[in-house]
Amino acid sequence: MAKEKSLFDKDGARKVMRKRDYAADFGGQMALGLMANLVGQLNYFYTDKVGLAVGSVGIVLAIAKLIDAFTDVIAGNMIDHSAGGDHKYIKWMGRLLVPAAVITLMMFTVPVKAGQTAAMIYVLVTNLLLTAVLYTFIATPFSAIMVVRTRSIGERSTMGLVRAAGNYGAGMVISIMTIPLTNMLGGTQAAWIKYGFILALLVLLLFLICWNNGRKAKFACDYEDEKEGAAAAVEEEEPVAFKDAIGMLFRNKYWVIVLAFNLITSVSSGIAASGGTYYCKWIFGNDNLVGIIGAGGLLATLIGFVLSGPIISKLGIKRTISIGLIGAAMMAGIRCIMPTNLTMYITTSMIASFIQIPMMSLYGVLTAMTVDYNEWKYDKKLVAMSGGAIGFGSKVGNGLGSVILAAFLSIGAYDATLAVASKSMTYSILGFSNYLPLGINILMFIIFLGFDLEKKLPQMREEVAARRAAK
Repeated sequence: MAKEKSLFDKDGARKVMRKRDYAADFGGQMALGLMANLVGQLNYFYTDKVGLAVGSVGIVLAIAKLIDAFTDVIAGNMIDHSAGGDHKYIKWMGRLLVPAAVITLMMFTVPVKAGQTAAMIYVLVTNLLLTAVLYTFIATPFSAIMVVRTRSIGERSTMGLVRAAGNYGAGMVISIMTIPLTNMLGGTQAAWIKYGFILALLVLLLFLICWNNGRKAKFACDYEDEKEGAAAAVEEEEPVAFKDAIGMLFRNKYWVIVLAFNLITSVSSGIAASGGTYYCKWIFGNDNLVGIIGAGGLLATLIGFVLSGPIISKLGIKRTISIGLIGAAMMAGIRCIMPTNLTMYITTSMIASFIQIPMMSLYGVLTAMTVDYNEWKYDKKLVAMSGGAIGFGSKVGNGLGSVILAAFLSIGAYDATLAVASKSMTYSILGFSNYLPLGINILMFIIFLGFDLEKKLPQMREEVAARRAAK
């Protein structure tokens, strides 16, 4: 009897996740994180290692991100309209794993000797292939799996925590290893190509483990079909026209809040991905410090992940996110006051990393909650479409981040050939590294005040269950 009870969570939802499922999920998210965080380092690679014009790089990356953003919505609609029930999402992932690894390597083989124009075209094409095609058509179904894999909110929260750990782990690998390792290999473009080859192999291995586990795993629908009998058919949600689906999403105020939340968060993360390298090189005079600062952030992150479960359980979703945003704003404010103090920079970075980990763990959970609201409001989940459209906000945010970063550098008359940063360069770096995050986190806090779905969701689920029973 006790064993039977252990198969269900406190809300009566069937538990389906095993330890190896969480491990495979971690690997899949880490592979996606390596691809995403790698893109964040490319601005520095293009300007300081390949020698491309900073303004041109910013414009090209912004164009790539803008096009990329729309592919998320298209991908979500295509996947929602495909057949295969809840298992279709893992099948979509399996088709693009090898190409993803190949393009990861090609990001560094920029033909700079062919001239600036040819190099910029290559940068645009490879960025579009990596992000708009491969990343999108892997990440969109991967995000949807969190919703359909299990009905248990507890297991979804754990998946969110594990995925956040994988994503942040990838960020730490990139931030800690990229500059020191490429410098150790010679600091040239050839060194970055060797580094890219290692990353490509790692991405392929992690994706293969995730896909292989997923294609063999049992989803929540499989247990439900067993309960209904062997003859139960795979339930396919009736397709919704693209225009109608978009209209439904924008009438879901919680989805709009999460969209704005992802958009603004991505602006900040897009700037931070390359901003730290510029800060260490020009404010502290040594870009190798990125590795040391990243190591400190890793320690804080590990502590954050250990304590995330109890923190979220104690505070709830909304308060956890609100505290994370205010805390990040406070750390940025301190750096505004003491911008050249290395010890304070490392300390505030570590504290910011720690307090934001529980918040990061909830991104996927927030999207899943908006899917549940879709079902209550429209009787349509729009699983992949919801996640893909949220991805739209994330990628537009990253694109805006690249534009803003390039704008700050251009206004500051950035010159990579100087031995010491000019005053205008210093002001621009301090602006996008300290003052902008202060304002962004305050803005996000204000936006999230309207997210009250956490309290309403249990009653909504009961109403959905009653509608199903009536049918």
